[in-house]
Amino acid sequence: MKCFQYYFKDKSRSRGQRSAPELKQRSTTKTDDSSCTTDGMINSSCSENSQRGISEMYEEKAHNLRVFSFSELRNATNGFSRLFKIGEGGFGNVYKGSIKPADGEGDPIAVAIKKLNGDGFQGHKQWVTEVQFLGVLEHPNLVKLLGYCAVDGERGIQRLLVYEFMRNKSLDDHLFNKAYPVLPWKTRLQIILGAAQGLAFLHEGLEVQVIYRDFKTSNVLLDEDLKPKLSDFGLAREGPMAGRTHVSTAVVGTYGYAAPDYIETGHLTARSDVWSFGVVLYEILTGRRSLERNRPKVEQKLLEWVKQFPADSKKFGLIMDPRLENQYSMSAARRIARLADSCLLKSAKDRPKMSQVAETLEQIIQDSSEGSPSKNSFEATGNDDLIDSSKKLDHVEASKSWKRRMAHLANWWMYYLFNNEEQKGGD
Repeated sequence: MKCFQYYFKDKSRSRGQRSAPELKQRSTTKTDDSSCTTDGMINSSCSENSQRGISEMYEEKAHNLRVFSFSELRNATNGFSRLFKIGEGGFGNVYKGSIKPADGEGDPIAVAIKKLNGDGFQGHKQWVTEVQFLGVLEHPNLVKLLGYCAVDGERGIQRLLVYEFMRNKSLDDHLFNKAYPVLPWKTRLQIILGAAQGLAFLHEGLEVQVIYRDFKTSNVLLDEDLKPKLSDFGLAREGPMAGRTHVSTAVVGTYGYAAPDYIETGHLTARSDVWSFGVVLYEILTGRRSLERNRPKVEQKLLEWVKQFPADSKKFGLIMDPRLENQYSMSAARRIARLADSCLLKSAKDRPKMSQVAETLEQIIQDSSEGSPSKNSFEATGNDDLIDSSKKLDHVEASKSWKRRMAHLANWWMYYLFNNEEQKGGD
């Protein structure tokens, strides 16, 4: 699914090897009382009194990244052979490679190498953004950036990124590619929980808020243990400063995953990521992509289709991925659907925080394994526990009503027999 983007281009280029990525800030403009750069990638505002940002934090940690030579990465991929190609991103191909450890000792390390297409300033800007963000961010559910290569030579610019190698590709592959084994229910829940924890860290775990801006199944990579890690931070940016409600920026992202309020206004908040997460929750439940044009028209757009099968309705089970073959908890599935609905609320401020979403998912998983649903997790509308309790109460009331009716009939029958005997005695 393609990204939609509106960008400025830079006509100037410098030559030579770069020891650290740089991106010059462009002219500033004010929109909706929020000052921001027109390129809208690194700073959340142009205020001189702003808190320490990613670029400042990166300066402290830049030395942790390894600077590779172009020839080193070319050799690691056998000349960027098509046989080594393992993926293709929005602005470059990804290859599997093998590099020597930084100290030169030990066995070669398997890595993923993304090579930027030479398409001008915008690709370079995303490359710089990814280096700076992943050079700062460290979390078990974020992919690890090992280093980079930046060379401006006679043959043009060369921009490459070197990541840890993720052996099990992406969640997208396992959910939608029929060549892969079916992803079990419990594994799906563990993967989406890890992804939620990664997003919660970006939103609330740092001194500066980070908005991911491109959450989707293809950006959730899986390691050898199917542990999820968010990748591709080329569209990430800092959140609004304290006291600001949003960042005004050009609209970027992927059709089917970007929040409608962000598309309409260009106002970016962490709740934009929450919307995207809600879409993926429904993809986890249904095994369908957010947009599938090969289906009947009424089923092509996932979010419109699932509205016909509310979480508390008897028809809800019809949306579940048939490949699961009923090997899942219906109670947990309903709760996840209600959680997804809360993430997809029209008003951004009414959506939950990612920390709340992660806590709820964790509780759902725990309850599913213990068989004792919780009454404390965040949910938008109701709770299966309350529904089940209501059903039990209705059953009890029905039983009591039946007993009262039977007692009344017994009393009436005794009264009838008694009166009948008296009439016989009188005769």
